[in-house]
Amino acid sequence: MSYVTKNLKKLIQKDTYVHFLQTLRYSLYVILHPADGNWDLIHAKRGSYSAANFIVILTLLTHIWKLQYTSFIFNEVNWEKVNIFKEIATILLPLAIFCICNWAVTTLFDGKGHLGDIYKGTAYALTPYPLIQIPLIIISQFLTVEEGTFYEVFNTVSLVWCALLIFMAMMMIHQFGFGKTLLFTFITIFGMLVFIFIMLLFFSMISQGVAYFVSLTREVMFRLN
Repeated sequence: MSYVTKNLKKLIQKDTYVHFLQTLRYSLYVILHPADGNWDLIHAKRGSYSAANFIVILTLLTHIWKLQYTSFIFNEVNWEKVNIFKEIATILLPLAIFCICNWAVTTLFDGKGHLGDIYKGTAYALTPYPLIQIPLIIISQFLTVEEGTFYEVFNTVSLVWCALLIFMAMMMIHQFGFGKTLLFTFITIFGMLVFIFIMLLFFSMISQGVAYFVSLTREVMFRLN
């Protein structure tokens, strides 16, 4: 009985691994066929959260590798002063806030996408970033200042490509037209700014409140002594 259970577990693990590779490989189709790819990604269940998470993690690692290993000619960063957690937050926080705000806004206007769908679509749209940036990091070691245009063009292409894919993903996920998707993209960005402002205001009030009680406690302790 234990032998059968052991083989069954191996089979399940193998199927899970194969499914992960298939859904991860599908990201290459999505970036080349954004309309059909994003539609099937969600509605035909061609994507997976495991692949989406992998792409996000690879994007984070690529961003850190870019800071550390890109030639100083194109990336003047003092690695010793880089805060890894801050750099990770610059990717994860905008991603999380975008997904939440886009879901909140589109839900009010008959958007078809769920929060998980928005996350998967956005994560898959980040695929061009590591695909372009990792070779670019290596190539930057061999480029001169005069050849810097080559680096800048491909660096810009990776960012613009991701932005266009996110736009197409939102269009397919929510089943909006071009104009409506563009409108809700601006509304989402505005919502993100409002969300960030409220969070900063909230944490500012919390920090001031904590500072007040700490100061009050110190004053009481001083008078008691």
